[in-house]
Amino acid sequence: MKTPTKILGILSILLLAFSTMTAQNTKTYDHRFDPPWDDVPQEGTQFIPYGIDNAPDFHGDINNPDLVIFFAGNQYMVVPELLEAFRKEYPQYKRVFAETIPPGIENRQVESGALVLGSMRITLKPDIVTAGKGKIDKQKEAGTLTETLDYAKNKLAIMVYKGNPTGIKTLKDLGNPEVRVSNPNPEWEGIAAHINDAYVNAGGDDLKKLVMTDKVAKNSTFLTTIHHRQTLMRIMYGQSDAGPVWYSEAYYHAKMTNHPIEMVTIADDVNVEVTYSAGIRKEAPRPEAAKAFMKFLNSTTAHDLYKKYGFTMP
Repeated sequence: MKTPTKILGILSILLLAFSTMTAQNTKTYDHRFDPPWDDVPQEGTQFIPYGIDNAPDFHGDINNPDLVIFFAGNQYMVVPELLEAFRKEYPQYKRVFAETIPPGIENRQVESGALVLGSMRITLKPDIVTAGKGKIDKQKEAGTLTETLDYAKNKLAIMVYKGNPTGIKTLKDLGNPEVRVSNPNPEWEGIAAHINDAYVNAGGDDLKKLVMTDKVAKNSTFLTTIHHRQTLMRIMYGQSDAGPVWYSEAYYHAKMTNHPIEMVTIADDVNVEVTYSAGIRKEAPRPEAAKAFMKFLNSTTAHDLYKKYGFTMP
């Protein structure tokens, strides 16, 4: 039988280990809104120094994966549950790696053969890529994809701070000189083209020019690199007042988290709806796993998860 002294010693060691792990993951006030925003624990030593070493858009097992998927970034809130459900249904594929960054960056990653994240170089080749239907169709026509699937739909919304202090009601309000806008960069974020279309729908080319040219020149519109992280954080930290985003992103943070965020909907006659498609790469290193995931992506389980986070079905 262990003596009380030995038992206390063991408890002290366990408490110290837990405290160390917790301290590494505790968000200070300056980083109180930093991602990751989902709570899906993974086995292994936890290490997240917020503001320095934090990569919430890279999910799962990067070493010897059974499947690699490049998702469009706006699906980051769905992916943890989606992958968990897939592994339960297909237990032979336990080690899944997924990215949720802008498709334009992922395309460059595929073309260059690597993505450099800080000091880390990722050379994994994707088995499945996802993007807007038009881009996936073009890739299939070019012969780089085999099987494709339309699996979800989304539209636009405006994200604002809780209480909507600047009184944003429509996209036209983003042209107000006093409103600091966070907007996706057209250079690599596909959503930017759809937002531009919505600006034209709402206020003609004048509104588009006002927000995307004049206000950019005056530093009143900030162009993001990865809007689904930056726009939210800029609004929560008081650096921007509003930002056009995907409906799913605004819905998630306004309805499913305790973040100080509200969603302003956009009228249907102004809004733009898109369809997301997935495709198996012709050069997929793990084709059987890719086929299994495509089947799963077309299942009721997957559809229900997407609908849970504000997406609709094709």
